[in-house]
Amino acid sequence: MGISSAQAADKIDRDTETAIPRSKNLYGIGVAVLPKTSGSDEFRFMALPIINANYADRFYINALQAGVWLLDSDDKRLRLGVAAQARFGWDAGDGRLTRGMRDRDFTVEIGPALRWQTDFGTINAQWGLDAGGASNGQTVDLQFIKNLYRDNAFKLNGSVGLTWSDNKFNDYYFGVTASEATVNRPQYAAGSSVEYKAGINGSYLVGTNSYILFGAAVTRLGDQQANSPIVETRFQPFAYLGYSIAY
Repeated sequence: MGISSAQAADKIDRDTETAIPRSKNLYGIGVAVLPKTSGSDEFRFMALPIINANYADRFYINALQAGVWLLDSDDKRLRLGVAAQARFGWDAGDGRLTRGMRDRDFTVEIGPALRWQTDFGTINAQWGLDAGGASNGQTVDLQFIKNLYRDNAFKLNGSVGLTWSDNKFNDYYFGVTASEATVNRPQYAAGSSVEYKAGINGSYLVGTNSYILFGAAVTRLGDQQANSPIVETRFQPFAYLGYSIAY
């Protein structure tokens, strides 16, 4: 006897679909701490919406990513679709080594996405093409998410992953053009490279329908990124804290 699509969806572990645990749709706001510029060892604070929601088991928003699933396996464990993801730029005046350079613009990457839920965790992959025209580059993200702890109030996921960035992407965010070069900041053209990431994300139930969301991650820059004259440290941390309401 077969199972309906609704029954198949019920078998999906919503808590590990994305790095942020989600049993229900979450809508909130938070504060993130991230490097001021590419490779900076100084930090900036940014207010961000924190939305982790699924609509009709087809459309979704996950923090800075939104997408739609177009093809599913019978049990919905393997899904293919299209996703868009925000990519932050930076103000050159904010960094010690980037003052006098041009600002790097915010953009949106769009491309095919894959999700594969296994008995051991969830694998997410995305090929992103710069649709905003900032770098005109492309990236490929691969991520594995595993539940680390779960009870009625507290949930914690761990994630590891890697990102391949092509030469156009790296040269835009980490390169130094001839007009930006100085005696202490030589011209630099960055090639393609792979960076590695690891992090934790959690949620804690407060009251009956509200959650405290938190997370922290560190990225190890690839060689072509880390060798740039504007990079101060190869390891780039990121953290956020937020409040959300479940619907």
